[in-house]
Amino acid sequence: MKIAIPVTEGKLSAHFGHCEEFALFDTDTDNKTIAKEERLVPPPHEPGLLPRWLAEQGASTIIAGGMGGRAQSLFSEQGVRVVVGAPSDTPIKIINAYLQGSLKTGHNACDH
Repeated sequence: MKIAIPVTEGKLSAHFGHCEEFALFDTDTDNKTIAKEERLVPPPHEPGLLPRWLAEQGASTIIAGGMGGRAQSLFSEQGVRVVVGAPSDTPIKIINAYLQGSLKTGHNACDH
């Protein structure tokens, strides 16, 4: 499974569409480990572009602090699972908590 996390200043970005980069993790879900991590700078923000772009990068899940309903629908159309309400923390802490089943999510930090 490849998981994408939007990052700004080293931590989860409050809104995925305005992040500096994406941390992409290739994971081994059976062993709950990270096989590979890479950082990618997204293309310039345009409505509807990032869901397709992340799917093209192989992402099957995105973990975000906030995301609008349209973006969530576009990710769903690409077959990408969306997790919103993740805390502002480092990508490595978020991914490890997710793999261990202990990621605590709150409200969607996006209101559109």
